[in-house]
Amino acid sequence: MNENAKQKATAADRIAHRGAILQALASHIGEPHAIGMGELYELVYGESWRNRINDTRPLRKIITDLRKEGVPINSVASAKGGGYYYAAAGSELAGYLRRNKVRALKILKINAQIMKISMPDYLGQMKLDMEGGHDEAA
Repeated sequence: MNENAKQKATAADRIAHRGAILQALASHIGEPHAIGMGELYELVYGESWRNRINDTRPLRKIITDLRKEGVPINSVASAKGGGYYYAAAGSELAGYLRRNKVRALKILKINAQIMKISMPDYLGQMKLDMEGGHDEAA
């Protein structure tokens, strides 16, 4: 399936791919059992990817959407390949959430430095923006 065909996938295809991702991850619980991007892609789409970035974009988009819905899909990057998995225990999920929080705070700190304001002032501005309904689309 080429990139255009993937982008034009019907809603039914997207639902099927979503289900295939959830089914595949059900047997990959815990970081030691993470499934690599290539293997997961092959299970979901029934073929190998040619371009790691472009071909796997739809897969990564569905994973992001599932995370936004609260599905605890963790990921790990490593020299051995890393991949995606469900947390085996609360500590794995807590670690994943902690890493995400650190990444987010680093980005916000850079924004505050560019704006030449303190981090607490920047966070206060963000809170006011959100309370006023003027927050930026994520």
